[in-house]
Amino acid sequence: MRKLGVIGIGNVGVTVAYTIVSQGIADELVMIDTNDKKVLAEKLDFEDAMPRMPYHTEIKIQDYADLKDADVVITAFGDIQASVRTGNRFAEFEINSKNAVEVGRKLKEAGFNGVLINISNPCDAITTILQQETGLPRNRVFGTGTFLDTARMQHVVGDYLHQDSRNIDGYVLGEHGNSQFNAWSTVRANNKPITEILSQAELEALDSKPSEGAWTVASGKGYTSYAIATCGVRLAQAVMSNAKLFAPASVYVEALGTYIGYPAIIGAEGAEEVVELKLNAKEEEQLARSVQYIKDHVAQLGKD
Repeated sequence: MRKLGVIGIGNVGVTVAYTIVSQGIADELVMIDTNDKKVLAEKLDFEDAMPRMPYHTEIKIQDYADLKDADVVITAFGDIQASVRTGNRFAEFEINSKNAVEVGRKLKEAGFNGVLINISNPCDAITTILQQETGLPRNRVFGTGTFLDTARMQHVVGDYLHQDSRNIDGYVLGEHGNSQFNAWSTVRANNKPITEILSQAELEALDSKPSEGAWTVASGKGYTSYAIATCGVRLAQAVMSNAKLFAPASVYVEALGTYIGYPAIIGAEGAEEVVELKLNAKEEEQLARSVQYIKDHVAQLGKD
């Protein structure tokens, strides 16, 4: 039986849950939130929809014990308004670091031994805390990280070239936040290096477009939901089907000593293998700055 859990049923979490239910991705779904009325309402709404759906999903709520035998748990707790107000995902760190400690401990107490996928921001730092609190192996805890930012880059480059965004390959690396960067040396359009298609001036003009688009969505709606939920569910599917998906995510990179957006093989054991990239000198410097930014903020947690 395919069993998934979602912790945090806000705008993102409920979109994750709806995607799971409407696409028949799990046989059993467990939803947990601090708002009892909200999570019950979402459960009943999903169940009202099921007579018109081609799939059936058993839904349980508000009990961590039900997550003991879950294949995958997705965490999506947080206060998106803090990020929207400041333009910085680390604005959620104070509240979400506390949430991560509480959720991690409850998952450990429940005996959860599946794969944990974190969406909550700041993604890399919160993923670090969740791994520490659950005690799960690092490969079995990872975050969506720059999987979403890479999709945004594909969208921007695809639009600029009048191509389907799925024809664009390559990566956004680093923190899922302000220190992330487009690794243009890795980007290809229809298998041709983007550096052979676009000028340096064009690449510089496109550089900030993915993150600008993200804040346009967040400020316009007050949150983001569909794209990030799609990313979270896609990674969960890769785990549940042992897909060996090659994708950037917030994974622990041993050589860097932190969770950070970097390509890995995603399968039944989580982030099963980190795949080393050959970056140019500028990109190596950008990656190093992003690594230090994440480490500095995680270290600050122990001082507060």
